[in-house]
Parts: sequence; structure tokens; C-alpha cells
Amino acid sequence: MSDAAEADDPTGDDAKTERERIRERKRRELEARLGDGEALDGSAGTETDDGGAATPDEPIHVNGLDEFRRAVDEHDVVLVDCYADWCGPCQMMEPTIEALAAETDAAVAKVDVDANQAVAQQLGARSIPTLVLYAGGEAVDRFVGAQDRAALESAIDEHAA
Repeated sequence: MSDAAEADDPTGDDAKTERERIRERKRRELEARLGDGEALDGSAGTETDDGGAATPDEPIHVNGLDEFRRAVDEHDVVLVDCYADWCGPCQMMEPTIEALAAETDAAVAKVDVDANQAVAQQLGARSIPTLVLYAGGEAVDRFVGAQDRAALESAIDEHAA
């Protein structure tokens, strides 16, 4: 691939660099916690003040209605990403979805609409990507199509308070 083509590739070096930056930050946070003598309980994520489940640092891949319901019930704020592997806009959103999982107080659940048609139907995902934001177990916001990271962060912050 030519240098010009690589510069125009949105899934190339920029996405890899972003993922590497996030991983490095998480590694440093983990090392700092271990250095402070905190015990690891085997779960990755941010502990909640109300005793709820830790918020995972990576997307939760949901397979079936039971896993979907469990993810929504266990976490205060959940961003559900309905996607398909063959979907171009879904692929463009992947770095944003991973960053939101790593850097926000929301759990991120991913639903492959091809493999989980019942979940996609329950969520009303007629187009992809469809993102549904849950807070307190209830759907509070919906986004259809590729979205700006700032808009998603704003919606998460509004409901994570």
C-alpha cells in the first residue's frame, strides 16, 4: 500500500495507535493499583461505588437474549452496539466503540445482528449500526448509523451521573 493510501485508511495506523495508547494507559493503571497493594479480584474494569458490577474495559460480546438482559441488569449504564462484520460503517465505528468501553463509565455490549437476530429484533435494530443506551435497565437513547465519539460520550456522561 502506498504512503498516500495508508494516510487515507481510517482503520490503519490511527486505529492501531489509539488501541495501543488505551492498552498502555490501562496497563499503567493496573501497575499503579498493584503497586498500591490493591488485590485483584480477577475482573477487569472500574468498580462502582454502589456495589454493582465492575464496568468492563472491553466490549462484552452478547450471544442471546439472556446474556443481553444480564449485561443490562448488571451495569448502571450500557451502550449496546448492534453491528455486522460485513458492515462498513460498523467497522469504522469499532475503534470508537473500543475506546468508549475503555474510557467511560458505561459497559459496552456488542450484538452481532446476524448471529443474534432475536436480540436485534427486540432492540428494534432495523439498520446497522444501531446503538442503544441503557441506564438503570431502561433504554434512554438510540443512535442509528455511524456516530461521532463526542455525541456518544455526551449521552453516556448524561446518564452516568
